[in-house]
Amino acid sequence: MEQLVLRYGVIAIFLGAGIEGEPFAIAGGVLAQRGWMHAWFAVAAAIGGAIAVDQFWFHLSRYFRDNRMVRRVMDRPAFARSLELIERYPVRFAFLFRFAYGLRAVAPVAIGTSRVSERLFVPLDIVAAILWGAAFTGAGYLIGPAFERAEAHYGTTIGIVAVCLSATAIAVALRPGKT
Repeated sequence: MEQLVLRYGVIAIFLGAGIEGEPFAIAGGVLAQRGWMHAWFAVAAAIGGAIAVDQFWFHLSRYFRDNRMVRRVMDRPAFARSLELIERYPVRFAFLFRFAYGLRAVAPVAIGTSRVSERLFVPLDIVAAILWGAAFTGAGYLIGPAFERAEAHYGTTIGIVAVCLSATAIAVALRPGKT
């Protein structure tokens, strides 16, 4: 298992953090705490994945609004809520959407279809992703010892389940009201 993590862990965190978010950033922190990867690589992978996916959706929706994938996102109920928030608080929304569970998947598309400029969005997204990636990877690093205790006491499978449940609990606890 350690060899797989050493070989593909950073790539998995990069892809997972971009697509699914917090659980992968937290897992990166746990892996770093265990010494299976350098902490800076875990943080950089989480940040990079978050930025890459945000920028992909922003630019796709900005320049290809009629794209089938963009249209599907625009049909979600959270999309209308995102547009409403962008109109009222463009800078705050562009900076904070990464931390708003439930809006994160549609927000870059909504911002891309809005009047928020690329010049404003890109730096705000980068700073927000840095804060987000450091915070959630750090949280994983802090719960790493609990993972090790669970693994030692119950075995690797239960330890992995414990980390996944912990990551989910952290994400749910930080979730604002339903969107």
